Amino acid sequence: MLKAVILIGGPQKGTRFRPLSFEVPKPLFPVAGVPMLQHHIEACSKVPNLKEILLIGFYQPNEALSRFLVTAQQEFKVAIRYLQEFSALGTGGGIYHFRDQILSGGPQAFFVMNADVCCEFPLLQMLEFQKQHEETHQYIMLGTTANRTQSLNYGCIVAKADTQEVLHYVEKPGTFVSDIINCGIYLFSPSIFKHIAEVFKRNQQDVQLLFCCSEENSSWQRTEVIRLEQDIFTALAGRGQLYVYKTEGFWSQIKSAGSAIYASRLYLDQYHITHPERLAQNREGAPIILGNVYIHPTANVDPTAVLGPNVSIGMGVTIGAGVRVRESIILHGAVLQDHSCVLNTIVGWDSSIGRWARVEGTPSDPNPNDPYAKIDSETLFREGKLTPSITILGCNVSIPAEVVILNSIVLPHKELSRSFKNQIIL
Repeated sequence: MLKAVILIGGPQKGTRFRPLSFEVPKPLFPVAGVPMLQHHIEACSKVPNLKEILLIGFYQPNEALSRFLVTAQQEFKVAIRYLQEFSALGTGGGIYHFRDQILSGGPQAFFVMNADVCCEFPLLQMLEFQKQHEETHQYIMLGTTANRTQSLNYGCIVAKADTQEVLHYVEKPGTFVSDIINCGIYLFSPSIFKHIAEVFKRNQQDVQLLFCCSEENSSWQRTEVIRLEQDIFTALAGRGQLYVYKTEGFWSQIKSAGSAIYASRLYLDQYHITHPERLAQNREGAPIILGNVYIHPTANVDPTAVLGPNVSIGMGVTIGAGVRVRESIILHGAVLQDHSCVLNTIVGWDSSIGRWARVEGTPSDPNPNDPYAKIDSETLFREGKLTPSITILGCNVSIPAEVVILNSIVLPHKELSRSFKNQIIL
């Protein structure tokens, strides 16, 4: 029997995802037409003998999350539960805190996945890789190749060329270590908890020492905060137990709203193989489709609109005559009035864009000429100026007719009266 654990984080994270994360927990943000988490759950549901998926995070259980879990269980015929941490415990602390639930029923192994990655999820291949070397391969991490410069932003893996044993692991190194990076997806045997327990005990001893040595306990940190990357993998590397399975398939992090548009493109492209029914086709009396486009069945799109490539249209969206949409995500209930133009933008829930208005952002795509380039997690400001990136309209934003909104972030419930460029509109 197998299980899967998806680490979904919590509200204090996802700040780079604002203002979109105000309305919905980041893991439920729609990417290529379905919640980000659904891609993970669907991949898990295809693994034979996988009996349960546990979501671990510190979001308050809310209506959106509960509703999502109920529909996902029905659709994918797999048990899914949400386990709420009392505070952020780190990637290792969360699974250690809920080790009894993970181990109940006696799984031989379990997957651990970060919610904010998008990829092909080669879970079956990772299982096969583990089975081939059952004696040694107790812990497997998914790795992929990055370019030399960008590898410094990730966990870097040095592995033996023949066996793929991890010899050395460094999280976000200061200088170049390796171009193989950690994808945030792992396959563990239950014995991993022995190693996490060692770190937990060490943390306890450190805390006791701190208490003994100082009156001031402001530096006290919860002993339960444990990071898989820095605390566990660094120690396991070179001990013959940790291995890397390298994927050639697509992979990207989803840290910012700009990376959600890029992830949407990767998933829409994969739909040709996995879900061709989700891709819009050119038909008589239907809008003109260029490249990969997802349109929710309840959306109302004028046949003279031109959509694509890489466009995702949500539930109940209205798109008027002559509208042009490219490289964008249009969320639930938004209205794009006649002849408006939306490029490299996320249009928030129930927002409206007036006639002949132009809303445009700057894409933050990886270098298309470098096969190993990853998306850069852009900082919001550079040298005191807003970095040009995709335009984001929060929910219930109203853009008047004939204005231009360029490279801007508009917070929810705003009614604009003029054009803006390179601004955060509070």
